Amino acid sequence: MKIKLISLALTLGMSQGVFATEGVAFIHGTGQQSDAYNDYWTSGFVDKVRQGIANPNNFTVINCDFEQFMWAEGAAGCLADSLNSFIANKNITDLTLITHSNGGNVVRWILSNPTWDSRYPSIINKVNHTIALAPSSGGTPLADAVIAGNTFEQGLGWILGYGNDAVKQQQVSWMAAYNAEWLKGTPNRPTLPSRFETVIGSDVESAVWDSDSYCGGYQNQVGLEVTQNWLDDCSDGFLECSSQALAGSVWFTDKSRTRGSEPLSHQQSRRDCFGLGDMLKNRI
Repeated sequence: MKIKLISLALTLGMSQGVFATEGVAFIHGTGQQSDAYNDYWTSGFVDKVRQGIANPNNFTVINCDFEQFMWAEGAAGCLADSLNSFIANKNITDLTLITHSNGGNVVRWILSNPTWDSRYPSIINKVNHTIALAPSSGGTPLADAVIAGNTFEQGLGWILGYGNDAVKQQQVSWMAAYNAEWLKGTPNRPTLPSRFETVIGSDVESAVWDSDSYCGGYQNQVGLEVTQNWLDDCSDGFLECSSQALAGSVWFTDKSRTRGSEPLSHQQSRRDCFGLGDMLKNRI
């Protein structure tokens, strides 16, 4: 009798693993989105990546107001509602999150603070894996420059959205304080409850004669080449590599895996550039 019960328990356990319902959610960065599927990620990128799960229809693209502080109702609250609705509607038991830039901070807020909001635990229990593309885990000096209110602000408005709360949040000293007190996953802090791995963008190329400079839009490359002058040599034009690598573990730095060893600018890390879409599809 005991043998039969043990066998039944093992069978049920294996069945639960085999029949886990996978889902993937795409979570944008700073900005107020209403159609992130087309405007932030592009349909080609999303539709390629979601082929990596058993049922490619089990996906969602988040549209929230990430111009607010990460804990705000319009940011983490909206994300929590969106993910819980997706989980319930699709019966998701194994959730992968793909984030970009400041979206990684909003996700880390939820994963780090299960008692903050009653909506968070159900998400934490379902999230198995987060892939953070160019996350702003340590903030960026460009946010400091914008908040300082000098003429440099005019050159950054197109990428940062000027001095909104999300930009204030991404000042280097502010993110250091959040990482020290509220957010998990950085050195000398508790680990996150699930795997959080990052893709690092290390450079920007904008040579007019190089066709690779046009992936993601040539104008964006030119702008990021300019802003890179205020950052370390290792940066994607918006974030320094050290900021992107601060939380979780590094999956890879662009040139080590991309087609042709091409770098991924901050714009290109949310596009199907240099094989990124296929790599994500295979990873999930």
